[in-house]
Formats: sequence, structure tokens, C-alpha cells
Amino acid sequence: MQELQDFQVKPVTLETWMDLEALFESRGGPKYCWCMAWRQMEQRSSATNADRKQALHGQLLSGKPIGLIGYADGQPVAWCSLAPRSTFLPLRDNQTDEPDVWSVTCFFIRRDYRGKGLSGQMLVAAVEHAKLNGAKALEGYPVDPESPSYRFMGFLPLFEQHGFREVARAGTRRHVFRLDYQ
Repeated sequence: MQELQDFQVKPVTLETWMDLEALFESRGGPKYCWCMAWRQMEQRSSATNADRKQALHGQLLSGKPIGLIGYADGQPVAWCSLAPRSTFLPLRDNQTDEPDVWSVTCFFIRRDYRGKGLSGQMLVAAVEHAKLNGAKALEGYPVDPESPSYRFMGFLPLFEQHGFREVARAGTRRHVFRLDYQ
């Protein structure tokens, strides 16, 4: 698999929000969930797509990190949900309060850019970004490649290849992989 050479990753900010909108609203994009499946939001059960989009934007407006966006040839093509674990709903069984732990909960790569190693590049950027922002550890919740669900959370080999180690389980399908910063 050849990685793209002209690939850049930036945090989603008020300045890059429009790029995230373009990516999510593109054909095949996750405009149905707006990456709110694991994030805290009011009236979750009755929320519409527009409500979820507004809730994610609201988190950004309140100063909470929400993730990273990847660009190829200047176009938004990749997303990685990344934030302090405390900003999400519980992500693992018997979760303890660790304020300096961040979580990666979702990857989305535009269909025409899949198979080019972008999930790995996004994970590398997530590791760097979380550390620069004070994280003591980064967790991911990948599944086996054959899993019929939660595939958006990444696959075990991705996290293994980037130095994460399994520390727990989250339900029956999701594994908890962690990278502690030294």
C-alpha cells in the first residue's frame, strides 16, 4: 500500500469547520451521524441529522476538541474523531476517571481515497495531536476485521502497527487499545 505524499492533517477548528461539512455531506459521507454516536448530547434518541450536526458544531464552539481532518491535494478526504475521553459517553467496560486520557472513536476516509494508508496517517496525527495537548495516554476501540459492526472505529491491526496494546474489552466486539506516552 502506497501512502499519499501530498497529505496534510489539521485539527478541526472554526476555520476548518466548512471543510468538515464538505467531507461529511459528500456522497457516502457520515452526514447521518455527524460522529455523535459516542459524544454527549441532549435528546439523543430523537435527534435528527441536523441536530447531530448542530451538536458537534456546538462542541467545537464551546472549545472542545472534536477531531482531525485530512487533506489530499487541498481537498478534505479523511476524518478522525479525537478528543479527551471525558467528552464522550463511557467507551469501555468499568471505565475509570482519567482526565488525561484521550480517545480515537471514528475514522472516515472518502471512498476514492481508501486503501492508500490514510487511516494510519490519521492515527499517527492523532497520537501527535493528543500528546501535544497534554494527553498522558490515547485509547482506541477497534474491532476485528471480520466484525459486522463498529467498523468505523478502526481495526485491530491498525492500532497494533502503531504501538498500541490491548488493555481491556468494550462489550463483545470492541477491544480497548491504549498507547501510554512516556
